[in-house]
Amino acid sequence: MTAGLDERLSLLDLFRLDGRVAVITGASGGLGAGFAVALAEAGADVVLAARRADALACTATRVRALGRRVVEVPTDVTDATACAAVASRAMDEFGRLDILVNNAGISTVTPALREAPEDFRRVVDVNLTAAYLMATACARVMGPGSSVVNVSSVLGLVKSHLPQAAYAASKAGLIGLTRDLAHQWSDRRGIRVNAIAPGFVTTDMTAELDGKVLDRFLETASMRRLGTQREMDAAVLFLAAPASAYITGSTLAVDGGMAGH
Repeated sequence: MTAGLDERLSLLDLFRLDGRVAVITGASGGLGAGFAVALAEAGADVVLAARRADALACTATRVRALGRRVVEVPTDVTDATACAAVASRAMDEFGRLDILVNNAGISTVTPALREAPEDFRRVVDVNLTAAYLMATACARVMGPGSSVVNVSSVLGLVKSHLPQAAYAASKAGLIGLTRDLAHQWSDRRGIRVNAIAPGFVTTDMTAELDGKVLDRFLETASMRRLGTQREMDAAVLFLAAPASAYITGSTLAVDGGMAGH
């Protein structure tokens, strides 16, 4: 059974990550790069994992500017051996691993009757299977008080206005995986597992969406606007930090009200 919070900590201290080490996948750009910087701002040293070494270097520069230590590990997250290597590198460099943010993901927009099986499988491999592989690799070396944050999507909770069967299935599956790993690890190993389900956020990806399609999505959001990187950062930090010590197996919709429509 895991212990509760140290009552001597101030409220703001509950959001600090000083002395902790975080692995972030998909950290070469977009939300993942933002998450890496946010956790570093809160005091964590970070291990960056993604395919593109050049882009990882850019994220690493931002982290170092905050005075935090950083390790870049070019990684294929669908490869179990590569995932184990990320966890091993964290232990070799820092001697501990406390936080995993499973952010790596891809998407396709293809009608189901025209989507090739291998394309569907690729999305599921990157978005769901890879999260399982990385979580199990990290959990083997994590100690009590550690946290896994899976980045799902509001489209794992509600329908899409685009044909995205593979993406929706993978993100819904990630929510189920979150619940199950939380049940397995929270008491026995002291590792909390939660997820966030972002809505539509201002990124390069949403900038490429047709304006009319984006308007259809935003019509179902109570706040009628896109989310921001910092709003996603705050949610990830909350679930990674001691502030959420009594939360596990939950999915936090950070979607401007889309899931509650």
